[in-house]
Amino acid sequence: MDKNIPIEAIRFKKVREELHFTQQSFAELLDVGTSTADIERGKTKPSGKVVMELLNQFGINPLWLFGKSHVQYMDVNGGDVSPKIITLSEEGNDNILLVNQKAAAGYPHNIQDVEWYQSLPTFNIPLPQYRNATYRGFQVEGDSMLPSIRPNDWVLGKAVSNIAEASDSRIYIVVMHDSVLVKKLQKITNNPYKVTLVSLNEDYLPIDIEIAHIQELWLVNSKLTFGLEEPANSGLLKQLHASMEELKGQIKSMQ
Repeated sequence: MDKNIPIEAIRFKKVREELHFTQQSFAELLDVGTSTADIERGKTKPSGKVVMELLNQFGINPLWLFGKSHVQYMDVNGGDVSPKIITLSEEGNDNILLVNQKAAAGYPHNIQDVEWYQSLPTFNIPLPQYRNATYRGFQVEGDSMLPSIRPNDWVLGKAVSNIAEASDSRIYIVVMHDSVLVKKLQKITNNPYKVTLVSLNEDYLPIDIEIAHIQELWLVNSKLTFGLEEPANSGLLKQLHASMEELKGQIKSMQ
């Protein structure tokens, strides 16, 4: 680490990289010219406007940015995790937007872009369970929620307005600043500023995240799955899984 580079420049770069922005795209987002290179080299100090944008858009604590605090995120919205944009049908009812895996990668960065939402497919379910609330569908990527939720399944989530309404051990769609995750949520008793996200697949470790890093929260209440296996295929898959677990155990014993 270059000791001549001020801490605010180092931490500014850390934020950009954690959010997966290029120097050019981050500069455009923060309206600071064509690149953030000068800020990251310490040639230009982050302006007050930049600091406020980092706080408002990503919950970045200004004191942390300048090395005066160990807490990176601040909850500037008082736990508000409600949908940033809602679209309505011609009848005036809430649409259920569908966010596939490709769209989910851009969802956190387009969360307040009305035009972007208009590119997403919508549908409605004429059942009482889906009335008087806002729902959104997300396609699951990866195997971290096996066996209950498989890769490419769709989960439908009911909008949660405030983090205080979230219940322990329920499955949520968690929209953060850089990703969309489907996890079981657990509150941390002695830390009101963080929650633990737990995978159903035991191969994945739980992760603690700052509540301020959550943009939206959707309570999963149903799913759409395709390609159901016949019982014989299901039995074969179980045998293969058991064989894989046995192989893993043999490899560990050899280490």
